[in-house]
Amino acid sequence: MAKIIAIANQKGGVGKTTTAVNLAASLAAAEMRTLLVDMDPQANACTGVGIDKTVLKSTIYHVLLGEADLADAIIPTDLELLQVAPSNTDLIGAEIELVSAFSRETKLKVSLDGVRSDYDFIVIDCPPSLGLLTVNALTAADSVLVPLQCEFFAMEGLSQLMTTIHIIQQQINPKLQIHGILLTMFDGRNNLSHQVSEEVRKHFNGKVFQTVIPRNVRLSEAPSHGLPVLLYDVSSKGAVAYLDLAREIIGLGG
Repeated sequence: MAKIIAIANQKGGVGKTTTAVNLAASLAAAEMRTLLVDMDPQANACTGVGIDKTVLKSTIYHVLLGEADLADAIIPTDLELLQVAPSNTDLIGAEIELVSAFSRETKLKVSLDGVRSDYDFIVIDCPPSLGLLTVNALTAADSVLVPLQCEFFAMEGLSQLMTTIHIIQQQINPKLQIHGILLTMFDGRNNLSHQVSEEVRKHFNGKVFQTVIPRNVRLSEAPSHGLPVLLYDVSSKGAVAYLDLAREIIGLGG
């Protein structure tokens, strides 16, 4: 039975999609059957694994609206054990179209329940907002992983995300846990990166992953080639870091 991890932060530019794509790919490389669910209308996770989002027949949009089964929307990738439930800009309309739907916040959960036994891990890439799509992801998830960039305003807005998580725990998904905070865009030559890391580890004691994701050119280049970084340059610091993160997550029992 798959462990479902939502990758969430309403702040853009924190390495959320980079983390979703490369964590999913690293889990698959570690021989874990993995499904990557793209819940972002920008569909950057699809691009990151080489999927052409302009030619898709069924997407997560059709699944949420009950127009397609999730199993029919899932497509393979270059990694044998990694599959993707894709997205495209149609998903923008889902938030509006689901407003009046019965049990609108559980649409993704119900869909994932039908395929959960086929995977070891399901990784959900959330949009950079706290709207209905993110609520669906957090309702379906066992845990949430929060990427946090090692920059000056790193913790700005984090309290809003924690409040949303707490509300979902209280009202919809009491089993939801904070899997951990992942420090991203770490520059070891920069004092600020070290200061942010220390502050976050002190503030969220025991909730921060040991693995830190560095600033890495290869990591930035990989999406333009439609590849996770481990297929683009497996020896790069970015690839090594995400493989370490996958091992850390597997070691934590999911």
